[in-house]
Amino acid sequence: MAWLIWSGALVSLAGLAGLVWCIVKVWSARRRGLPDEELRALVRKVVPLNMGALMLSTIGLMMVITGIFLT
Repeated sequence: MAWLIWSGALVSLAGLAGLVWCIVKVWSARRRGLPDEELRALVRKVVPLNMGALMLSTIGLMMVITGIFLT
């Protein structure tokens, strides 16, 4: 079951990379000083990606825990 642990770790890292990308995207928009309306529009676009990345990271962690239990 080592393959499940390592593949889960890769999936979790991909989700973490997505979360970091969302943070950097919004943070850079705030630092540019975008108007409030444009910043809200950007955040509305990033929120679904953020939730998807969080779900991907959670699924990866579940894969790791399942692999540990089955080992």
